[in-house]
Amino acid sequence: MTSRQRLLNRLDEAWVAFKDSYAGVSDPQLTEGVTGDWSVKDILAHVTTWEEEALKYLPLILENGRPPRYVKYGGIDAFNAAMTEGKRGLSVAEVLRQLDDTHRRLVDFVQDVPEKEFVGQTRFRRRLRLDTYHHYSGHAETIRTWRGRRSAE
Repeated sequence: MTSRQRLLNRLDEAWVAFKDSYAGVSDPQLTEGVTGDWSVKDILAHVTTWEEEALKYLPLILENGRPPRYVKYGGIDAFNAAMTEGKRGLSVAEVLRQLDDTHRRLVDFVQDVPEKEFVGQTRFRRRLRLDTYHHYSGHAETIRTWRGRRSAE
C-alpha cells in the first residue's frame, strides 16, 4: 500500500466517523446549539470552510509557496467566527450539499498529488492533517458529547 493510499484510508476513516457523529439527527436538531453559539449545522459549515482552505492553499504549498496567515482576520478564531457567520443563513440542505461536494473535490485533489508529498512529514501533509482528518475528529467528539447530553435529558 502506498503512503498516499494509507493517508486516504486515514482520511476516509475520520470522515466516516465524523459523518456518523451526526447520522440520524433531524434537520431541526442540526440547528440546535451544541457548543457556544454553534449548532451541528455550523460545525458542518466550519468543516467545509477548512476543506475549502485546504483546496485553496495545498496547491500553493506544492509550489513551495507560503499560505497567508490569518492575522488579517484578527487570528484563526476571528476567521472562524466570520466564516461561520457568513454561512449561517444557508439551509441545512445547502450546508450538507457543500460539505459533501467540497469533500469529494478534496479527495479527488489528493489522489492526484505526487506520492513524495505523502512520505515523511511534508508541509503538504501537515496542512492536510490539520485541515481535515485531525480536524474532523475533534468536531465529531463535540457532536457525540452533545448527543449524549441530549439523550440523557
